[in-house]
Formats: sequence, structure tokens, C-alpha cells
Amino acid sequence: MTGLLRQEVGYIPFEQDAANLFFQLVSSRYENASLILTSNLPFGRWGDVFGDQVVAAAMIDRIVHHAEVLTLKGSSYRLKDTGIDTLPSVRADNAAQ
Repeated sequence: MTGLLRQEVGYIPFEQDAANLFFQLVSSRYENASLILTSNLPFGRWGDVFGDQVVAAAMIDRIVHHAEVLTLKGSSYRLKDTGIDTLPSVRADNAAQ
């Protein structure tokens, strides 16, 4: 039986050493064990998080090869009773588009 690892990606940028270690972790689990990742960023912005577009692309390639990728859209569950529809950062991103 293999273990399951869950990690949130994108909340805080990785330092170079941490990005390299995370890449090694993803590579070591590739085709050997399950991995669940959540992120508030689309794959196209992962290069910003890891500080290297090439490393991010190689990691994404391994992650999505046998993956079920789910994209959730809609209002935040945590904001449902606050009277706020979206967070300020989401409003700014939408205004830029």
C-alpha cells in the first residue's frame, strides 16, 4: 500500500531549494504513489511559485499524466454568510481581464 500526500500549491512562493525538493518529491511519487494537490493558481502561474518555468512545466507534466484535474469555480464557501461575493484579489484579477 502506498501513502497519500496532500499539498497546497501557490499560497506562498517556494525558495529555490524548497522548489527543488518539491520537484524531487513529485518525481519520486510519479507512477508510484498517490498525490493530491490543491492550488489557487492555474498551471500557467506555477512558474512564478517555483521560480522556474522549466521546473514547473516538468512537475506539471508528471502531475497531470494520470490525473483527474478538477477546476472549481464559484463563490467561496467561507464567504457565504459574510455578504461578500468575492475576495479583493479575485475582483482585481477579473477587472484586469
